[in-house]
Amino acid sequence: MKNILVIGAGPAGLLAAATAAQHGAQVTLLERNEKPAMKLRITGKGRCNVTTTTAAIDELIASVPVNGRFLYSAFSRFAPTDTVELFEALGVPLKIERGGRVFPVSDNAHDVADALVRYAKQSGVKFQRGRAVQLAIMGVATEDGRTISADAVIVATGGMSYPRTGSTGDGYELARQAGHIIIEPKPSLVPLECHEGFCAKLMGLSLRNTGLEVCDSELRRVIYRDFGELLFTHFGVSGPMALSASSHMREMAPERYELWLDLKPALSPEQLDARILREFAQNPNKNFINALNGLLPKALVPVIVQLSGVPMGLRVNQVSREQRQALGALLKRFRLTVTGFRPIEEAIVTSGGVCVDEVNPGTMEPKKLRGLFFAGEVLDADAYTGGYNLQIAFSTGRLAGLSAA
Repeated sequence: MKNILVIGAGPAGLLAAATAAQHGAQVTLLERNEKPAMKLRITGKGRCNVTTTTAAIDELIASVPVNGRFLYSAFSRFAPTDTVELFEALGVPLKIERGGRVFPVSDNAHDVADALVRYAKQSGVKFQRGRAVQLAIMGVATEDGRTISADAVIVATGGMSYPRTGSTGDGYELARQAGHIIIEPKPSLVPLECHEGFCAKLMGLSLRNTGLEVCDSELRRVIYRDFGELLFTHFGVSGPMALSASSHMREMAPERYELWLDLKPALSPEQLDARILREFAQNPNKNFINALNGLLPKALVPVIVQLSGVPMGLRVNQVSREQRQALGALLKRFRLTVTGFRPIEEAIVTSGGVCVDEVNPGTMEPKKLRGLFFAGEVLDADAYTGGYNLQIAFSTGRLAGLSAA
């Protein structure tokens, strides 16, 4: 019987371990945390976007901007439909939300994590607690001085995001010991720092149903469009749209990228001007700053007034046509200037990791080293939001488990 060691009890490691055990291997799963799947339990603000409804392989790959083609075999062997079938079989009913995002009906990430842990244990996987610090000839050495022997080792330790969950880059060091090139880890799906000081004044304000364009000032073109929710913070912006936008900013440099918000996406410029006219007509003697509460969230009004250049004490019946149209243009094209990413510790996923040029995409095994496999975020492959990154973990974990067994 083949003896396999899996390092890391995240989504990739759990599925790799269960798969290998089901295919006849004796499997030990080494996890440094007291509780398995710590990061998975907080994914999606605790709701866990398990996968996507995207079915075509080419569409899946198109949603993985970093080394998507490398995942062709993994996605082919274990697709989103397989993920859905697995969790339904494990007693976790799923639902589909906007954008083809798939969540547990319970909206509880613990249900997903606990189901994977049960699946591994019922498959015969033995759990051990410990931290691998050194690859041995046949296994690994742990931080507390133990040596765990194995015929094959699967490294599924995650990246460097959310280090308090155990993702501190251990897998990169293990890969380096095996002679692998590590692509410098960078944050992906991460909040954005912005130049505009008014962001701090708007901290906590969540804009829903907002349009977004991301402009690259060097390429002089729009590189991403979205619609949804944006959250202002003391440093800039966060929320679903900011995180998605960050994954398109591949060459980050201060003030290279601009965010253009459409605060009234349901209205054309002409319709918005008519709406503003109606608001003014209902309150002709109000000061300009007091006449916008029907159009905007209260916290945003002083910022818009300042940026509009219209005197706040001017009565709305004295606002000129040009001033009114400039206000409308501001609401349709509200600019934020990105100065950089937040630290990698605040990112949802890590971009970078084990160079995939050195890994066989059909097995997840290094091309020049037998008996070692990689799965999940430790690999240099990351995707947009929408369940794609977890699907990468499941697909590569499944393939690594099959190959190792």
